Amino acid sequence: MQGFGGIHRMIKNIYCVGRNYLQHAKELNNAVPTSPFLFVKPTHALVEGQGQTIAMPKDQGNVHYEAELVVHVGKNYEPGMKAEAVIDKIAVGIDFTLREVQDELKKKGLPWLLAKGFPNSAVLSRWLPFEGLEGTAGHDFTLEKNGQEVQRGNIKEMIFDIPTIIEFCAQHFGLAEGDIIFTGTPAGVGVAAAGDHFVLKWKEEQVGELFIGE
Repeated sequence: MQGFGGIHRMIKNIYCVGRNYLQHAKELNNAVPTSPFLFVKPTHALVEGQGQTIAMPKDQGNVHYEAELVVHVGKNYEPGMKAEAVIDKIAVGIDFTLREVQDELKKKGLPWLLAKGFPNSAVLSRWLPFEGLEGTAGHDFTLEKNGQEVQRGNIKEMIFDIPTIIEFCAQHFGLAEGDIIFTGTPAGVGVAAAGDHFVLKWKEEQVGELFIGE
């Protein structure tokens, strides 16, 4: 990844869209949102999947993987800007989640940060060229676990499309160069266990990988 060693300086805000694929909302028995539903992760959560082994939290219940298309904001947003003018590159990512912790937080009506913001919970592949919305919609992103495909998604399947997400982020939180957005996960999320090998793919080509530590 270009300059990934300085990622905590390069990337400012990490926005994440929840429940943005209908089948994923259904598989977790969540209500389908009527407007974009966002949460954030700290930059300490970021890690590039370069084939290394990463640590996951211990004794906090199951960690689930959630593969997502990630967009990088290359220019400060101004009202009316098209996605092609805002986004300069994309990646395939994994939003790792402490599922039981998240379930308890939901019951109490509390923010999800403890379930979503731990170190290594925001995985990115190498950066890839952004080919515009139409070009991006022409390809799927996939996640393989131990040699088996477990998730496949396409931005055409999103409940809220990328222009809607960009405008929502800008209006409510601000959106500027260096921000990234995890745009939501398709169906197929599951448990990430010690020793698991994950491969991120774009256009059926491997663009990132990692192992889960013991």
